[in-house]
Amino acid sequence: MDRAYLTPRGLIHGAAAQEMVARGDAWALCGSSTAFTLAEVTRIVAESTSRSLTHPTFVSAELTKRREAFAGIDVTATRIMGVLNVTPDSFSDGGKYVETESAIAKGVTLLEAGADIIDVGGESTRPGSVSVDPSEESARVIPVVKALAERGATISIDTRHAKVMAEAIVAGASIVNDISALGDPDALNVIAQSRAAVILMHMQGQPSTMQAAPSYVWAPGDVFDFLKARVAMCVGKGIGLERLSIDPGIGFGKNDAHNAALVDHLAMFHGLGCVLSFGASRKGFIGRMSQGEGAEARLSGSLAAALMAVERGAQVIRVHDVAETSQALAVWRRLTRGV
Repeated sequence: MDRAYLTPRGLIHGAAAQEMVARGDAWALCGSSTAFTLAEVTRIVAESTSRSLTHPTFVSAELTKRREAFAGIDVTATRIMGVLNVTPDSFSDGGKYVETESAIAKGVTLLEAGADIIDVGGESTRPGSVSVDPSEESARVIPVVKALAERGATISIDTRHAKVMAEAIVAGASIVNDISALGDPDALNVIAQSRAAVILMHMQGQPSTMQAAPSYVWAPGDVFDFLKARVAMCVGKGIGLERLSIDPGIGFGKNDAHNAALVDHLAMFHGLGCVLSFGASRKGFIGRMSQGEGAEARLSGSLAAALMAVERGAQVIRVHDVAETSQALAVWRRLTRGV
């Protein structure tokens, strides 16, 4: 089956972008102050891939329409999701915030540093990890979700288990961040019966084995097709696009070449009509692309990846280092958009 994909290229920002859109020389990306002047068309026939660059005469409304608020948050500017792992074994900060009070304090610190969303997770999904019983996961996260939600924070629950999703929503979470894109048989109903927003992430395989031998015909296109099907599944269940976000899942069943291709073609995913989320913070590929740094020494690479995602229009970036990312984002906005 032949497939074709359109990636916005020739990205420009700020006043110049707005002027070119007004003249009809560029297209607004998601109705934002970022615009694109070119399109790269990737065609796949069997397993052969070809690319061409063109000045588009038509692009889909999904690429250009303004995104509505996501979980009550204005996403016309990129928002920061701060990572809060309430786990003993996460790859970067496992064990630091196992105690409820220390986790709550960390969440408050992330908010003060500039996080718009706090992503609370109780199960490590690093490569090679094994599943945690949902009851244990709930015991870790629910007190933290409840306490931070009572402080007025926007809370995301990072889980792939429907039981944890349901309990976290009751406790005050307004976003479900699911690495399995609602793979739990009961998860779709949990979201449909709530008002929660959901982030659908792509993962090839399971955390315990996903990095063994990841394989794609063309990673960006294969991931796009998977997420397109999951979005359609949600819409068919009555979950509107304004409640959906998609995440290509950097590092989840991908090698370094796959990750690089996904970042390069990240703007393509706006074609799904949803908020685009992106998470590369402290991930292993950063060290492998640099000098082999460990997780705690990957800040600079994390900032580079985050700003590339912002440049490609990502509306939500998931990070460990909130204060540093907030500063980098503020400077990027000032230098590129004059705001």
